[in-house]
Order: sequence, then structure tokens, then C-alpha cells
Amino acid sequence: MRSVRDFLAGVGFFFQGVGWVARHGRWWLFGLIPAFIAFAIYVAGLVYLGTNASGLAETLTPFADTWAWRDAFRVMVQVVLFLGGLALAVITFTAVTLAIGEPFYEKLSAAADEVPGAADEPWWRTVPRSIRDSLVTLGWVMVFSVPLFFLGFVPVVGQTVVPVLGAAVSGFFLAAELTTLSLERRGYARKQRFALLRGRKGLALGFGVAVFVLFLVPFVAVVAMPAAVAGAALLVRAELADDAPAPATPVP
Repeated sequence: MRSVRDFLAGVGFFFQGVGWVARHGRWWLFGLIPAFIAFAIYVAGLVYLGTNASGLAETLTPFADTWAWRDAFRVMVQVVLFLGGLALAVITFTAVTLAIGEPFYEKLSAAADEVPGAADEPWWRTVPRSIRDSLVTLGWVMVFSVPLFFLGFVPVVGQTVVPVLGAAVSGFFLAAELTTLSLERRGYARKQRFALLRGRKGLALGFGVAVFVLFLVPFVAVVAMPAAVAGAALLVRAELADDAPAPATPVP
């Protein structure tokens, strides 16, 4: 089936990105700088969430005060809250890191995927656009993630189907974030980028889910971020866009 082949090919592009940064160690070190900054911010946030999960669970479940199994229920709520926070951190980590390191990753992506005639815009124009697009993407993530969060409380389904759906949703939007740099150099606006990815869902899911699963491992997100950017650039070059020069007019 093409969808399975595309999924596996998407996973393969991440490992191609790993190979690219392994051959270009200077770019890997260059890409670690913003990733370390974002990682420190997220570690502080997750530590805060973990130490306050008990109080948050009690605040969110006053209706359970008289339940005989109140404590067990609230422990489950704490786990769901932390896992939800972790999943949200994985999704937003990429957007925040790309926003912090826009000049870094733009150069890394361009090195992995040279586009003749691409417009070289100043960072003070690309960063606001990147933040705006990331907020739109985050909005779509929340549209899907909020229902999945509540479905997580459903016995069996919440522990089997929901994590798979959550990984798929997270993976798709991670792929959308990471391919933005290469597609923007070719003149693709946000709607056009999403249309391309929807047309190759298997490819986007394979790449994005691989990144999502790895990013769940502490510290791996930092060291793998440059590889994810390079892999996304290679994916775009090989599968999502031709080698035609980008339009002369920059993406609005």
C-alpha cells in the first residue's frame, strides 16, 4: 500500500537528516544553541507541572470529594495532566525552538536544501511570520487535542486508541512546523503548505511521528532538533516540491 510505503519513507527522511548532520558536525552544533535555550524553558515548566499536579487535580475534580475511590481517580487525573503537558511541550517545543532560532535554522535548512533564486529575507521579517504561523498551527493542535484529552479518561480506549491518535495528530503538525522553512523558500504560503502535507499524509505522518516519539525522550529533543530540521529540508526537496526557483515575491 502506498500509505504504508509513504509512512516508512517519512521515517527514513528523519534518519537521512541524522546522517546529514553527522556529516556536517558544524551545522549540528550550530543548531543546538536555540534547542538548549528552549529545552531549559520547558524543563522548568514541566517540573512546575509535576510538582503541582496534585493540587491541580483537586481543583479540577471537586465533584469527586465524596467518592470512595477519590484518591485513585485523582492520581489518574494527575497522570493525564502531566502526559497532556508533556505532549503539548513536544508539539510547542518545535515551534518555540524554531522561533527562537529562526536565523540559525533558516541557514541550516538552506544548507541542506539549496533553492536557486530563493529570496533571502531578513530575520526581523521572518520571525514575526513564523510566530504567527506557529500560533495558527497550535490552534489547530488544540482543536484536536482537547477532545483527545477528555477521551483519555475513557477506560481501555483512553489507554490504547487515544495515544495512537494523539501521536498521529502531533506528528502531522510537527511535520508542518519543520517543513515550513524549506517550503517558504519556495514561496509556499501557510495554506499551500498544509495542502501539500494533506496530499501526502503518509509521508508527513511517518516523518512527524518519528520525530514526536523521539522528542518524548528527555534531552533527545535537543540533540535531534538539527537533524529534524535537516530531514524536513531533504523531505521537501525529494518529495513535496520541485526544484523550480521560488517566486520573486516573498511569502506574505
